[in-house]
Amino acid sequence: MRRFLALGVVAVLALAGCGGGQVRATGAAVLPSTKEATFVYVQNVDVVTDWDPGISYSNEIIAMQNIYDSLTVYNPVTRRAGPRLAERWTTSPDGKTWTFTLRPGVVFHTGRPVDAAAVKASIERTRRMGEGAAYIWDAVQRIDVKDPLTVEFRLKYPAPLDLVASADYAAYVYDTRAAGAGDLKKWFQQGRDAGSGPYTVASWQKGREKEVVLRAFDKYWGGWDGPHYKTVEFRVTPDLNTSWQLLLRGEASFIERLNPSLYAKARNTAGVRTLQTPSFQNMLVLFNTASGPLADVRLRKAVQKAIDYDGIVAALKGAGTRATGLVPEGLLGHLTGRHPRQDLAGAAELLTQAGYGPGGKELRLSLTYAQGDDDEQLLATLLTSALAPLNVKLDARAMQWNAQWDRGKSKDPAKRQDILVMYWWPDYADAYSWFLNVFHSADPVSFNLTYLRDKNLDARIDGLPSLIATDRPAAEKAYADLQSTLIDDQAVVAVPWVSNYQRAYLGNVQGYTDNPAYPNVVFVHELIPSG
Repeated sequence: MRRFLALGVVAVLALAGCGGGQVRATGAAVLPSTKEATFVYVQNVDVVTDWDPGISYSNEIIAMQNIYDSLTVYNPVTRRAGPRLAERWTTSPDGKTWTFTLRPGVVFHTGRPVDAAAVKASIERTRRMGEGAAYIWDAVQRIDVKDPLTVEFRLKYPAPLDLVASADYAAYVYDTRAAGAGDLKKWFQQGRDAGSGPYTVASWQKGREKEVVLRAFDKYWGGWDGPHYKTVEFRVTPDLNTSWQLLLRGEASFIERLNPSLYAKARNTAGVRTLQTPSFQNMLVLFNTASGPLADVRLRKAVQKAIDYDGIVAALKGAGTRATGLVPEGLLGHLTGRHPRQDLAGAAELLTQAGYGPGGKELRLSLTYAQGDDDEQLLATLLTSALAPLNVKLDARAMQWNAQWDRGKSKDPAKRQDILVMYWWPDYADAYSWFLNVFHSADPVSFNLTYLRDKNLDARIDGLPSLIATDRPAAEKAYADLQSTLIDDQAVVAVPWVSNYQRAYLGNVQGYTDNPAYPNVVFVHELIPSG
């Protein structure tokens, strides 16, 4: 995925097994007492890449969603936006005017009120900077303050603004006056925050194992009645065995990534809970349509057919499920009954038509994937083996994500890879993010790493937000048609699997659920520490 890979190490869950926690123990975790009330989150990559909530677009989401609020929050049960800073909202019949009513009495960590003027100022700053996921506000024409607790959005075209306002990035409401007369961007980068969420930054030590510590914000609007974690620590532990030992000793509360053997142990260890849930994250195999051999659609289709979809999912041992298209289950546009399968005979026939294949000239292709990701390596290994008997030599290379991405974005077409492997998940709970970011024409290239330039396709993508807001059946059909075009007709992408999130955490942590719209986020205020 474009964000968690930004540090060159994937936060993918290459785990095995499922289900809840377990008693046939090979050992038992030490459960801290409720008096300690510290939640310790352990992951294998650095937490913070950017502290500015207006441009944040990477790993720090796991901390930021506990520091900042958005107007709404996605509810995975109802599959709709629910209240957060906004208690309620209305929209005009044409979907172009949205009015949000804010909770009264909410204050930022700086002490200033979270009012309509603050909402307007933060979103306008995010839009003005235009970085990260700021595009989510593209439909907004203007923002008006109607009264201290009422803010109105006027749109250029209909859009599902309640869903947009629940986005995992770029939807944060923050105090734009926090730095006073100083440079707000520089102020944030010192490890400060200006949110209104349950926790505020207590310390940040870049490059240290205990990288970030958050403390409870006493004036949080959600309150602190009953048992809560008052401190949150984010620890960076690249070695998974060390992470597991921290959990067993009760020094860690939650591990977002283990390997298959350790996850199997977690399922059978007293005092440890495990959880497997579907995600909105899928694997994309992107084909270079602009240069090199794969500019020939027949060769792209041949590679599609060579992928062992069933074999890969079986080898993932529960960490992935078969994809039926670009859109994971739970989102508008998800397809059912569409299961691609390996077809080596069909691949050989297409290769022969293009002058390659068994008995023809050798086809050489380059593929890049993220270094350190066992699942991507598995995909590359199986595809290399499947293509070899077809007289196709695949040069599969593991690279740090930044280097892989830079190669894909190169202005020199000769330097680009033929196949680029990466993860994607939406910026808010809708499939629009895949189509706009990955397949819409882009100059310069960012994430459109198939290099498509199709004005007709762009127009269809540009029309999606209006359809989502005004005609969901038409939007459903538009998403289905786009997937057929991209996967079947133009063959610019293959989607081998959708990731399953598999977690291990202490048995005294109660109330944990996984929200797929906020990948790898634990909303700590919602948890109950118990003995």
